[in-house]
Amino acid sequence: QVQLVESGGGLVQAGGSLRLSCAASGRTFSSYAMGWFRQAPGKEREFVAAISRSGSNTDSADSVKGRFTISRDSAKNTVYLQMSSLKPEDTAVYYCAARTTSYTGTYYDRTTQYDYWGQGTQVTVSS
Repeated sequence: QVQLVESGGGLVQAGGSLRLSCAASGRTFSSYAMGWFRQAPGKEREFVAAISRSGSNTDSADSVKGRFTISRDSAKNTVYLQMSSLKPEDTAVYYCAARTTSYTGTYYDRTTQYDYWGQGTQVTVSS
């Protein structure tokens, strides 16, 4: 089992940047594919970005392509979401998720594919 703790959220002006971090407990971080999702008030949780166990493959939602970058640091058991050119529509609670998988190069983009979730961190972008 793994515990996930997000940090780095906050209030930022449109056009600004933030970096979210997700620290994973345990020694088996490399066994997990990781993902970021977000949920705005009154909306369903949606996919933002994902990264494979190996870190070699990534994917992101069309709405954030070219602005957000996912990465992972196995030495620190941490996955990051670098967000730039932020827009008011990026305002949401951002969640980190982990999936146990034997596939090193596969990423996952659906909420139902993940086993573990963090508590979320609020990102608010003002216009």
